[in-house]
Amino acid sequence: MKSKGEFFVDSSSYHVTRQQFFNKVVDFWPDLYGEEYALYDIFETDRDFIKKVHQSSERIGHIFFKISKLLRKVNDEILLEMGFPEETLSFLRIPSHTAESVISRLDLVQSGTTFKCLEMNSDTPTFIKEVFNINELICKEFQLENPNRGMNRKLSEVVRNSINASIRQKQPNVIFTSHYDHLEDRNTALYLQKISQFPSKYLPLNRLRIVKGEGLYDDEGQKIDVLYRQTFPIENLICDEDEAGNPIGIWLLELVQLGCLAIINPPSSFLLQNKTVQAVIWGLHQDKHPFFTEEEHGWINEHFLPTYLEPDSFLKAKQAYVKKPSFGREGDTVEIYDGNGNLKAEDVLKTYQKYIPIYQKYIELPTVPFFSEKGKQQGHMIIGSFLLNGQPGGIGCRVGNLITDNLSYFLPIGVR
Repeated sequence: MKSKGEFFVDSSSYHVTRQQFFNKVVDFWPDLYGEEYALYDIFETDRDFIKKVHQSSERIGHIFFKISKLLRKVNDEILLEMGFPEETLSFLRIPSHTAESVISRLDLVQSGTTFKCLEMNSDTPTFIKEVFNINELICKEFQLENPNRGMNRKLSEVVRNSINASIRQKQPNVIFTSHYDHLEDRNTALYLQKISQFPSKYLPLNRLRIVKGEGLYDDEGQKIDVLYRQTFPIENLICDEDEAGNPIGIWLLELVQLGCLAIINPPSSFLLQNKTVQAVIWGLHQDKHPFFTEEEHGWINEHFLPTYLEPDSFLKAKQAYVKKPSFGREGDTVEIYDGNGNLKAEDVLKTYQKYIPIYQKYIELPTVPFFSEKGKQQGHMIIGSFLLNGQPGGIGCRVGNLITDNLSYFLPIGVR
């Protein structure tokens, strides 16, 4: 990888140039939590790299989407053992009118000549505007080819088609929503609303009103037909209560089950959000189960990491492993252990400790050079690869610590 940032003499010249560039970009968040987020630098690669990412992503997505059809049919006891909240069980069985997930993101790691999947973010993936919009601007700035060329149009079609597949009325009331005070979530929702080119409006979550068993309403008292909740996770939704203590999150799921409301991403996306799904996939692969074809077993062996509900296999083999919560985001509550079971690294946040953990074989993240406000740096890189209705979409890079957290940088990617 060649870092364009290497041409900067010092961090002060980088700061000025970066600020001048991002000042021209509207409705974006180059800084988050008071820290630099979007780098004025670029990861240079070739077409073969992009082709392999897309091929790996399509295979991985195929495996995930296939297993979801099986999981929707298993009994409640198995789903509970996998860590799904009891309140969501009937919700999980609702068949999707679209793909299992309209917009999903795979977190990939380059391993030799292929890519391994760390996890799938199928319910409420972020990193969308960065990949489908901002990456193109950076590529133009550095005079490199954008590997995501045309993907913005594809994303627009997928969002619009998912709304059309969810409606029953001629003039549906479509609402895009998020927490208003969260800059990244709000601008992501607004971006998706804009590119959908579908008659709709944006309303923050606190301006929606719900009537149990009847409907969800906007600020004008009009019943909502489709709720696009790109950044509001189901595991958070089920805990949502109003000031009177009413379980409004559960009420919303009930509306979906009753057919009074459609949500995007669909219910099936939450089924795949649970990381224990990877343990199910690996277990079936290890048993050479005929549910997967010989070709699919080959894909699993190449692109998936050994994943279990206990660490015993790794301890027996003295292999390093990662402990992750079944539901968790941005590296929160993640821990890395060596082959003897000794803790080697952990995220300081422990938000998701209540969820059952999975244990996944540790894989070294490649390091890449980049330039930031702090000068020349080296960072661990993961690839965020999007699937749009299960088909390869845009890709982007995150660089940061050994455990990729919400303070990791967005590093654009370009083709030389």
